[in-house]
Amino acid sequence: MTTDTMSTHAPYAPHPARLTARLDPGLSRWLWLVKWLLALPHHIVLALLWVACTLVGVVAFFAILFTGRYPRPLFDFTAGVLRWDWRVSYYAYAALGTDRYPPFSLADSPDYPARWDVAYPERLSRGLVLVKWWLLAIPHYLVLGLVGGGIRALIGLLSLYAGIALAVTGRYPPGIFDLVVGLNRWVLRVFAYVALLTDEYPPFRLDQGGSEPAAATPR
Repeated sequence: MTTDTMSTHAPYAPHPARLTARLDPGLSRWLWLVKWLLALPHHIVLALLWVACTLVGVVAFFAILFTGRYPRPLFDFTAGVLRWDWRVSYYAYAALGTDRYPPFSLADSPDYPARWDVAYPERLSRGLVLVKWWLLAIPHYLVLGLVGGGIRALIGLLSLYAGIALAVTGRYPPGIFDLVVGLNRWVLRVFAYVALLTDEYPPFRLDQGGSEPAAATPR
């Protein structure tokens, strides 16, 4: 295959689940030490919301199975819980990228430095709903479970390193930021798939940085 032929490949389409993050300037050197404590009210509320989200997922499963549609109010609720969780994670332990306290809201906050959204699908496969959340997602479970002893552990260690760097130098290492956001992006793409929010299979691709790539040409 020639170089000219390879360069004419169509670009990847943007993924329907989109995560963005902006690293705030002038982060506190020491606030990160207590953010886990400051975020406790959010964790209490989110624990209840995740229980509700599980019940919503069961209802949505049967709705998709019989109608091919995810009821819009239920979809918006599930997406809202994921959005809220990402804001809290970004603030408290999965990035430490902002000192702005996250809002108690399921809705999008355009001015908050961490955002997540997923496009609403008008139709979903009635067959895929039976297998994608347990069978088709197994390769991702294996990869994300094995990297660094578990992707969550790796993200936590990288965030801890960023916090220590903040304390010592007053700066957040930009390379760590790009990697941490990329790992979180991968996790939330997989979660959107297994939560039945999309039929788009998550790519085995680490898209680093705070912005979603508009297109990425295959190599």
